[in-house]
Order: sequence, then structure tokens, then C-alpha cells
Amino acid sequence: MVSSISLLSSTTLLTKWVSQLSSPRDSTWQCVCFRNQKRKPMLYLIPVRHFLSAPVDSITSAGTASIHATSGVSEVQRSTLSNNVNEMKEFEMELQELFNEVKAMVKMGKERDAMDLLRANYVAVKEEMDSGLKGIEQAAVLDIIALGYMAVGDLKPVRALLDMINKIVDNLEDSEPLLDSVLMHAGSMYSAIGRFENAILAQQRAVRILENRYGNSNTLLVSPLLGLAKSFASDGKATKAVGVYERIVTILEQNRGFESEDLVVPLFSLGKLLLKEGKAAEAEIPFTRIINIYKKIYGEKDGRVGMAMCSLANAKCSKGDANEAVDIYKNALRIIKDSNYMAIDNSVLENMRIDLADLLHFVGRGDEGRALLEECLLINERFKGKNHPSMATHLINLAASYSRSKNYVEAERLLRTCLDIMEKSVGSDDQSITFPMLNLVVTLSQLNRDEEAEQIAIKVLRIRENAFGKDSLPVGEALDCLVSIQARLGRDDGELLELLKRVMMIQEKEFGPSAQELIVTLQKIVHFLDKLEMKDEKFKFRRRLALIRERYKQSLSF
Repeated sequence: MVSSISLLSSTTLLTKWVSQLSSPRDSTWQCVCFRNQKRKPMLYLIPVRHFLSAPVDSITSAGTASIHATSGVSEVQRSTLSNNVNEMKEFEMELQELFNEVKAMVKMGKERDAMDLLRANYVAVKEEMDSGLKGIEQAAVLDIIALGYMAVGDLKPVRALLDMINKIVDNLEDSEPLLDSVLMHAGSMYSAIGRFENAILAQQRAVRILENRYGNSNTLLVSPLLGLAKSFASDGKATKAVGVYERIVTILEQNRGFESEDLVVPLFSLGKLLLKEGKAAEAEIPFTRIINIYKKIYGEKDGRVGMAMCSLANAKCSKGDANEAVDIYKNALRIIKDSNYMAIDNSVLENMRIDLADLLHFVGRGDEGRALLEECLLINERFKGKNHPSMATHLINLAASYSRSKNYVEAERLLRTCLDIMEKSVGSDDQSITFPMLNLVVTLSQLNRDEEAEQIAIKVLRIRENAFGKDSLPVGEALDCLVSIQARLGRDDGELLELLKRVMMIQEKEFGPSAQELIVTLQKIVHFLDKLEMKDEKFKFRRRLALIRERYKQSLSF
């Protein structure tokens, strides 16, 4: 029988409870920072319909501050093995109503009211537990309360709530109704807060329950297996994750056919993981299957085909087939544009253009890449205005393109325009403005305007010291750039040596005393020690440099 536990709605909050919550709440010198960066491919997931039994594991990060639960609680098909099916169904409906009410409050900006409601229900269920009731009903209510806090974006109570749920479910039989859902939700939340081992244990038990109930090939296993595969991947167990994704694909092939659209999600996740693991050739296989599935269902000119082609292009690029990747990428963008699959100013489409532009520069087709970046700039200006803060990124990208083609005059103009926009938006002392400022320093140096470059580099250093602390990596980057400029100006060698030693200490703190990042800095230190005829100290640093070089030479030989 379902216990007498009662869920409190916002309309039943007692005045006493509200009053309890009314209290206040809480030369040829090169800057290390501008060394060439290895391209990181971007993947674009095509929106598809949810599986018929998707659990509340649609927990996604919004920005970097909060995590939201976005799907309904009772979407997972559950068996109700309780003696009183009607009472259990009614209880399930109450759980859904509570969660829906919390989501509605969050959507309306009433986070405080939502938290009051969650606290009230927590007090109610805690009283039940203190009286000795610790069954599936209490675990289910704690589950919804935890999901509610995730929706609000307050993760602090979630850890404790999950531990409470865990203690309850450890003592429950697998035959308990709702247990599979509670475990799946708990697994998703554990994964969202970075406790992947706990997530894996909960998700494995949920899978085992469903296997015993429905068999090993039922599509009801798909959603919990997707969660399990994701947790394995996040926990660094890529081989196990690949195995789970392959099992999901097999289940769907058996039940839905080899060309079912439902295969897209696991195939995409599998390809993405293989690409991350450096297995680009293997990653091509699932991405190619996705393309063929969409072509079969929607035709060759559908925007979803173009989206899938972008992922295949990135796999080709990672494998080393850069020119083939460019051709696929260009065709993909043409399909997306011609099909009107996305608005021209869509942020995903914008990122695709930027990624293709980066790839074009990478293969030596800078003019084509620059044309794409100019298109991004014009689209952004058209839809958001020429002084909108989002223009900064496009101006920086375009300036970098002109710098690569040695048109430093145009690069300077674009960077100064960018700085004007950012100063109006965030002020002249915000740390975000220092990135285009450093780019401007390098550009001015290329134009032999080193005195002007030096003054800007000194300002960057001051801003970053205030923002990040004097021993932070961004400060080390600024120091390294300043030393490069001052060395060209012939500043005092002793002062430059001390600045370089600061850079070295920052790098040691961030990367370790034998890190590869130290090599260039140690080379510069040895250079100045030689100029200053400090032979004993020069010998010490040269020996250290040789040891680090030998270490990485040996690691490359294996």
C-alpha cells in the first residue's frame, strides 16, 4: 500500500512555514601565448524526437551557473506492481504535479517560491522518515525534490538528497514500483554533479531491473543505457561506453530497423566519443550512417543531412583528410542554407561558418576563410547592430585572418574597433578586454610600433594581475608577451630576466616542474643569462632544459 505521505502544493503552504522562511538568505622573440593551437573539431547534434520512454535525464547545463531538469517525470513507462495500482498511479500523478509546479515557478522567475515549496515538501517527507517510513514513496518524493533543486539551479542540497535516496533504495527489492525511475533520475543527477561512479551504479541497477522485467532487447532499455554510456564516458571508461552505445544500436536495429531515425542519437554519441578518443576513422562510420538515414527519410537536400555532414567533415579533418573535409563542409552549409533549415543568424550555423573558416585557413585557403568570417561579421551587424558586444568575436577572428595574410594595418583597424565596442560594453578595465589588447600588441609589434605595443602590454598585465592574481596563468601570458616586446626595445636585460623567472614560476605552479610548457621559457632564460655572463646559473638552467627536452624526446619515441 502507498503510505499516507502527502505532497504539499504552493496553495497549502502554512503561514507558519512562510514565516520561518522570511528571514534573510543567504627580434624573433615569440610570445608563448600565441603559439599555434591544434584544431579542435566541433560537432553539431541534429534535433530528433525523444525516445518513447525518455526519463528525466534531460539535465543540461545553462551557462556555467545552473543545471535544469527539462523533461517530464512520468514519461518513463513503469510497471506498477503495488497491491493498489490506483493509489500508486495517483501518487505518481502527485509527483508529476509537484515537479510541473516547480518548473512553472522557475519559468516565471519565482525561484524563491519554488524553493519554499521544495523545502516544505522536504520537511513533510523528513517527518515520515523520522517516524520510520523509508520506502519507495519517500525515495520518490526525495527524487522529485532533488530534481526540483536542479531545475532551480541550486545544487548544494542535491548531493545530500541523493545520498538519502541512495540509503533508502539500497534496502529495497528490485520489484518495487517506481524504483527503476528513481534510479535513472538519481543516475542522471549524480552524473550532472560529477559523481560518475555513483551514477554508474544507479544506472546499472536500473538497467538490470528493466532487463529482468522486459528482457535484454526491449527498447525500454534505450534511455537508461544512454545515461549509462554517458556516465562511463565521463568517468574515463571509453571502452565500456562504446560497448554500451553499440548495444543500444543493436537493440534499436532489432526493434525499429536499420534505417530508423531513433538510431541517430546513439550513433552520434558513439561517433563523438570515438572522435574524442582519437579514433577518427572509426568515427566516420556512425556519422556516415546518420547521413544515409536522413537521406532515406527526408531526401538529400534536407537540412538534417547537412548537419550530419558537418560532423563527418570534422572526422575527416581529424583523420588528416583536410581538403576532403573542406569540400564536405562547404556542401553541408549549402544544403542547410538552401533548405532554410536554420535562420541565417542562428548561433549554431554561425559556429559552423567559423569552424569552416578555421579549417580553410588551416589548409592554406585563407582568402575563402576570410570571406566566410566577413560574412559572419555582416550577418551579425545586420541582425544585432554594428556596436553590439557580439561583434567583438567576429572582429577578432577577422583581424587574426588579416594578420595571417600579413595585412597588419587592417588587422589593427579591426582590433581597435573591437576594443571600442568592448570598452562601451564592459569598461576599459575588464579582464575580457585583455585578449584583443594582446592581439593588438602583437600586431603593433609587426608594424614596428614597439613603444606603443609596450604601453598596451603593461596595461594588460595590470588588469590581469587585479583580475586573476599575480601568480595566475593569464598573468604569465601577459608577462611573456611584455618580455618579447621589451627585448625588441633593448630594455634592461636583468629586469627582463626577472620577469622571465616570474613566468617560469607561474608555469611550474600550473603545469609542474618538468612540464613541456617550460621549454621555451627556459630557452629565453638561458639566453639572458648568457648575455649577462652569469655562467654558474646558466649551467644550472641549461642542464634543466636538457633534462626536460630529453624527457619529452623519449616520450615521443614510444
